[in-house]
Amino acid sequence: MTARNGGAYLERLRTHSPELWVGSEKIVDVVGHPATAGAAAEIARLYDLQFEDGNEDMLFEPADGDGPVGVQFLEPRSREDLEQRHAMHKKWADSTLGMMGRTTDFVSAMLMAWNANADFFGDNADKVRDYFRHVRDNDLFLSHAIADPPVDRSKPASRQPDPYTYLGVKEQTAEGLIVSGAKMLATAAPYSDEILVWPFSLRKFAPEEKPYAIAFAIPTDAPGVRLICREPFGGGNAFDQPLSSRFDEMDAVVVFDDVLVPWDRVFINQDYERVNRIWEINSNAFTGAQTSVRLMAKLQFVAGLAKRATEVVKTDQFPQVRDALGEISTYIELTRAAILASEAGATPNQDGVLFPDLRPLYAIRNSGNRWYPRVREILQQILAGGLLYQPADVSAFDSPIASDLAKFYRGPDNSSVERISVFKVAADLAVSAFGGRHELYERFYAGDPMFLRINTQFNQYDWTEPLGLIDGLLATSAEHARTAGSAEPDRTDGGAAA
Repeated sequence: MTARNGGAYLERLRTHSPELWVGSEKIVDVVGHPATAGAAAEIARLYDLQFEDGNEDMLFEPADGDGPVGVQFLEPRSREDLEQRHAMHKKWADSTLGMMGRTTDFVSAMLMAWNANADFFGDNADKVRDYFRHVRDNDLFLSHAIADPPVDRSKPASRQPDPYTYLGVKEQTAEGLIVSGAKMLATAAPYSDEILVWPFSLRKFAPEEKPYAIAFAIPTDAPGVRLICREPFGGGNAFDQPLSSRFDEMDAVVVFDDVLVPWDRVFINQDYERVNRIWEINSNAFTGAQTSVRLMAKLQFVAGLAKRATEVVKTDQFPQVRDALGEISTYIELTRAAILASEAGATPNQDGVLFPDLRPLYAIRNSGNRWYPRVREILQQILAGGLLYQPADVSAFDSPIASDLAKFYRGPDNSSVERISVFKVAADLAVSAFGGRHELYERFYAGDPMFLRINTQFNQYDWTEPLGLIDGLLATSAEHARTAGSAEPDRTDGGAAA
């Protein structure tokens, strides 16, 4: 099989819808339900991008395949390959305005790193390689679930009130592992074909955590798998909720109720030492590239939105507004520079696959979680009461107060419809529940910001150059001190006067 289009994606989702719960309602049709239909349609549009005229560079033919597949599965072996992947990520991110963080090019980037460093998995290395080809050749949409539910963060998995609070192995059978428990927070899981599951924890796994040290893949519609979703923000109309109606990328807790994971999908089986070393796969090199490109697209969208909204009401002439917009554009260019630096510093692994330089990608990951809340704050500050000024919904234009809207909601050079449409977008991002979720997402999608920065910018950082500079100065200072100390005392009259 080869790359699929949006219609094929939606058809498979219709026939393989997961068990999905929104409150007390069980959704049986993800494609058609108002809470999930908008995002499903947007994901289908991403698949269609691969076949649009001018996007031929979004497909390639692997040597071990049967036809063209998506560039998200391209293992880069040259600078041109890295640039092609960069362009693919940017087209997908631009298409969703950076609003969908877990489009399938994120988990496929992770899986590609697993494939490139499959030897890490020992006896299961060929299972990882086979699964990568399966996902690639069927162009599957993957989500992932890696964190544990926050029942008692002070205790490890083995000391939770129920041994299967966190996802663990209950039994080994001839067919595979029987697992129970939960994982979170599977963003975009309702729209995915399969879920990649592995344990992410800042706490090192001890021998007693062995049953929880597992990594596997499972179809979202596998028996015993159910998704418990947060409150949906979608379902509105495209005028009043221009972003949330299309891009509400649902988050879910994944519950595993005695789920059978076939042996060919088990990649790590109760190997706590291997789980503690899983960072060696270096998947952050590729997921970091995707998230950085997406962040750049999102910042560009916010910058464009802020500039257009201030143009509409003529506040773009004020120096404080220009300074604020300039702050956003600074973040854009720092992100762009980091992406290019990561590509320029890419190094091959033992099989010749080029892995982007992690250092600038980590720097962006550790900055973007602070920048995005700041740019959302900028929107609130420069648009102020205008974010709360809009009529409740589009029906007001066809009501007895339509003339009031025409008079009091127009701008200096634009109609009330034009002005309101811009500010509806801004309000959806700056003050809605959808916008609040996005701020929380950017803060925490990669983990706790403080520990993330400690681990990547302190513990794992190469301090050779910074320390070399201070050590060089101290060595020079010591040499000067020795030279001064060995100098002959001044025997002149002027020197003796002291």
